Amino acid sequence: MLHSNDATVWNGWADAASLRLAERAPEAEALRSVPEATVREAAEAGYFHLLAPTTAGGAGASMATFLEVGRRLARGCPSSAWTLSFLAMHAWLLCRFGPELQAELFRDGAMPLAPAPLAPTGRAEAVEGGYRISGRWEWATGVNHSDWVMVNAMEGMMPRFCVLPLSEVVVEDVWRTAGMAATGSNTVTATDLFVPAHRTLSGLQMKFGPMPGLALHPGTSVGWAMSPALALVAAAPALGAAEGALAVFTARMKAKTQAYTAGAKQSDAPATHLRLGEAMASVRAAALVWEDAVALYEREGPAGAAISVDTLAAVRLAAAHTVRLAGQAVDTMCAAAGASSGFLTSPLQRHLRDVQMIRGHVVFDWDRATQIGGRVALGFEPAPADLL
Repeated sequence: MLHSNDATVWNGWADAASLRLAERAPEAEALRSVPEATVREAAEAGYFHLLAPTTAGGAGASMATFLEVGRRLARGCPSSAWTLSFLAMHAWLLCRFGPELQAELFRDGAMPLAPAPLAPTGRAEAVEGGYRISGRWEWATGVNHSDWVMVNAMEGMMPRFCVLPLSEVVVEDVWRTAGMAATGSNTVTATDLFVPAHRTLSGLQMKFGPMPGLALHPGTSVGWAMSPALALVAAAPALGAAEGALAVFTARMKAKTQAYTAGAKQSDAPATHLRLGEAMASVRAAALVWEDAVALYEREGPAGAAISVDTLAAVRLAAAHTVRLAGQAVDTMCAAAGASSGFLTSPLQRHLRDVQMIRGHVVFDWDRATQIGGRVALGFEPAPADLL
């Protein structure tokens, strides 16, 4: 275990790990799950401890450090990076629950690995000592590697987060997708399942506080706004994918000869220069937009639930813009790379499919993100469905 929250140490680890993720990417896609070797290496390095506060046995790294590591991992395999980073981030979210649950989750120095399908697609009924829940929750990223799962159920008109042992739910093997295959984001179901009250937290407390777990972790990032953190974590793999694709595309253009020529080099063609320059510009723009949003969140995050709506909207828009620019860059490169880049042995086609899948996420819907940003800038109050 690295036993560090130093950004330089973790960036070095991530750069080396991304090479191994790239080597295992075809296996990860075939498995429709992150290979166990990758999960084991991340655990041994202490990656799942990285964002959790030291008071929970974590490394207590800054949000910026954590986000940068996820970005670098994604250069090798966006799908694996997405899975690892969300499992690590969910340990941070679980620190918001009360002390009794945290005593169960954070024991013996281990970090809980728990997917968190956050859409409130279940029902919760209060009963003596807790709740009875039923529902079906899609997009349970990393469930193949987990011990627990956190789901969201509606108690009347209000959401309630419930943490369940994985052994008490049914996992439906439904994850057969064109992109982000290694996330293993299968579906979780439960029927009339009893959940003790201490394993639940109201949606209002989760998002706005007061969070019972915050007393255990004072002065940490645990109380920072949830939605912008989720948006930035989700955008990082798209940025990393574009950066990884740029490296692959550049190397390919240096080595490739043009078809139906007497061995003319692709790198000599002016069109190649144009497309590479265009891709470089888009990737750089995506990086700057994302880095600026990370810096904004680092500055405003300590405000917790008092963070301004303007900041929430700005981060949401920046995350969507990052993914949009990353998608444009990968599209440009794949269109110019030649038909042989479509072979499954080429990382370019995998980066393309992964980014296409990421930009379908509701948070990255460009029309919706820009509309929310514009409305907030004009003084309108956001709606719950705006996910700010």
